[in-house]
Amino acid sequence: MSTSQAEAFYERVAADRFAPSAYTRGPWDADSQHAGPPAALLALAVEQRPGARPDMRLTRITYEIMRPVPIRPLTVATRVLRAGRSVELVEAVLTSDGGQDVMRATALLIKAVPDSVPQVSPGWQVPGPGDVPEKAFFPVPWDQGYHTAMDLRFAAGSFLEPGPATAWMRMRVPLVAGEGIAPLSRVLTAADSGNGVSAELDFRRYVFINADLTVSLHRHPEGEWVCLDARTMVDGAGIGLAASALHDEKGPLGNSTQSLYVAARG
Repeated sequence: MSTSQAEAFYERVAADRFAPSAYTRGPWDADSQHAGPPAALLALAVEQRPGARPDMRLTRITYEIMRPVPIRPLTVATRVLRAGRSVELVEAVLTSDGGQDVMRATALLIKAVPDSVPQVSPGWQVPGPGDVPEKAFFPVPWDQGYHTAMDLRFAAGSFLEPGPATAWMRMRVPLVAGEGIAPLSRVLTAADSGNGVSAELDFRRYVFINADLTVSLHRHPEGEWVCLDARTMVDGAGIGLAASALHDEKGPLGNSTQSLYVAARG
C-alpha cells in the first residue's frame, strides 16, 4: 500500500507506522508531502511515546528536513535524549518506506504547573478568523492535497501578492484517521506555511525552500484556528529567513522560523 484513502492526512496502520493520503501532497511536487503534516506527526509521536509524563509540555520543537517527504508509508521512532525533573529533550525521526530518514525533530519539554506563577502575555494583536474573508491557495495543478485539506483566511496580504501576510489556517481533516486532533497538531500542520504566505519573490521565477522549521510556544494552543503573522527576508547570496508570530483565537501563542535556500529557477 502506497497511500491511504482515508479522510485524514494519515491512516495508522501500526503503532508506529502511517500511510499518508493525498491530502498530504504539497503544491510543488506531486510525489512529495507538504512538510506541515509530517511535522505534526512527529510531535504527536513525542506526546504519545511510552512513558510520556502528563505534566510535561512541549515548548520548542526543531525540525531538520533532510529530503522531500515521499507520499509513501512512514515509520516514526522516538528516544529520550535527556530526562530531568523539570526539562526533557526528546528526539523523533521519520523514516520512509525505503529506509531513509526524511525528517528529524528535537523537542524540548518543560514541566507545567498551572497557576504557579503570574501570567504575562501580550494582548490580542491580529483580526480574528471570523472577521476576514476566506481566500484560496495559489493555483495548484492537482485536485487534492494540502491546499484542499486546510481552510485559509488572510487578514493581510495573500498568496498571490509578495510581502508580509497574516493568514488564519484551520485543518479540514484530522491528522490521523479515527483520532481526535491534538491542539499541538493544529499549530504544526500550519506553521511550515510561513515562507509560502509571506513570499517576497515570484515563485514562478525563484525557489525558496526551507531546510528546517523551529516552533516555540509559551502556552498551550486553544481552538481550531491558527494564525501566522509572517514575513520573509532574503539576502542576495541566496539565503533567507521566514519568521512568523503564531496566534490562536485566544491571542499570541509563540513564534516559528524557517531557514531558506533561495535560487532562480532553472
